[in-house]
Amino acid sequence: MTRPFRDDHEALRDSFRRFCETEIAPYHDEWERNHIVPKEVWRKAGQNGYLLAAIPEEYGGGGGDFGHSAVMMEELAKIHASGPGFSLHSDIVAPYLMNFGTEEQKKKWLPLMAQGEVITAIAMTEPGTGSDLKSIKTQARREGDEYVISGQKTFITNGHNAGLYIVVCKTDPAAGSKGVSLILVEEERAGFSRGRSIEKMGQHAQDTAELFFDNVRVPVTNRLGEEGKGFSYLMKELGQERLIIAIRSAAMLENALAEAVEYTKTRQAFGQPVFEFQTNKFRLAEAAAEADMLRTYVDAVLAQHLEEKISPEKAAKAKLVSTEMLGRWLDVFLQLHGGYGYTREYNIGRDWADARVFRIYGGSSEIMREIISRTL
Repeated sequence: MTRPFRDDHEALRDSFRRFCETEIAPYHDEWERNHIVPKEVWRKAGQNGYLLAAIPEEYGGGGGDFGHSAVMMEELAKIHASGPGFSLHSDIVAPYLMNFGTEEQKKKWLPLMAQGEVITAIAMTEPGTGSDLKSIKTQARREGDEYVISGQKTFITNGHNAGLYIVVCKTDPAAGSKGVSLILVEEERAGFSRGRSIEKMGQHAQDTAELFFDNVRVPVTNRLGEEGKGFSYLMKELGQERLIIAIRSAAMLENALAEAVEYTKTRQAFGQPVFEFQTNKFRLAEAAAEADMLRTYVDAVLAQHLEEKISPEKAAKAKLVSTEMLGRWLDVFLQLHGGYGYTREYNIGRDWADARVFRIYGGSSEIMREIISRTL
C-alpha cells in the first residue's frame, strides 16, 4: 500500500523515533506513576522541532503540514506513550490561534508554544455537558474592556502543565450556540485555579485536570475571533481532532496486532503455541485483514486532509470506525494473552485501558453516528 507521506515526512519520523527511544520510552512508566510529563520534556521537544510542526516558520513553527504531525502520532503509538500531549498542543490548540487569532496573539503565543516554553490546553468539557457543547454553563460577562469568567471545566488534557488555555464560554447565555465564544486565559490570572488530577482508568501519564474560574478577569483582546462565533470555530476544527484520534487508533491496532502474533507464537499451551489453535490464528487473520482495511481508509482520509480540510461526516466516519474497531480487537488480543494480559508485564493491558476513551472524547461514538446519519 502506498502511504501519503513524502520523504520529508519520513525524515522527521526517523528523527522523532530516536527522540522517543531516548527521551520518552525509558521514562514513561515513571510519568504514569506521577500522572504528568515533566515540562523539561516539552522544552526538549520544542528545541528539536517536534512541536507546532504544521505552523508557519514566521510564527516559530516547523513550516510543514499535517503529515509531519501524523508521523509523530504514529511513533508515539508504537512505544505505547499516552503521556506527552503534543498533538493536542500542536494540532488542536495551535490551529485555533493560527486560524482565528489576531496577528498580535499569534506573534505572542505561537513562538513560545513551538519552543515548549508555554504548554496549552483547550477547556471545553464541563460537569454534566460531555459532548453537548451548546449546553456549557461557563459564562464570560462583558464589563467594559474586560470579560469576567465564571464556571468550571473538567477532563482537561494538559490541564496541570498548561500555562495558556482556550476556554469555551457563553458570552450570551440566551443565544444558544450563537452565544459561544473562545477566550484565552493565562494561568496567572486571579481567580483561576486547578483542581485535582483526575484518576483515570488509563492514560495515566497524561495530566488531566479540573479547572475553576471564579470571576477571572481578562482583557477583551484575549478573545479569539469574533464574539458569538466560537461554536462555528469549534465545528471547523473538530474534524482534524477526530482525524488525530483515527490516526492514533490505526497505528495502535497495527502495533497491538504485531505484538499479539509474536506472543501467541512463543507462548505454549497444551503442548503447542497458542497461535496454532485454529480459532486463535483465524481471529488474528481476521484482525490483520481489518487492520489493513482501516489503514487504507485512514490514509485516504489523511491524504484528502493534506489537500483540503475533510468534511465533518468524513472525519466522523474515520473516528467512529477506527475507535470501535480498535476497542473490539484490543479486547481479543488481551484475551489471547490470558492472565498476563491483565498485568503490566505486557503492553496489551496498557493499550486496552488507554484506548477506551477514544470512543468518548473528541465526540462520543453516539455523536459520530448522529453526524453521519444526517448525510444519509
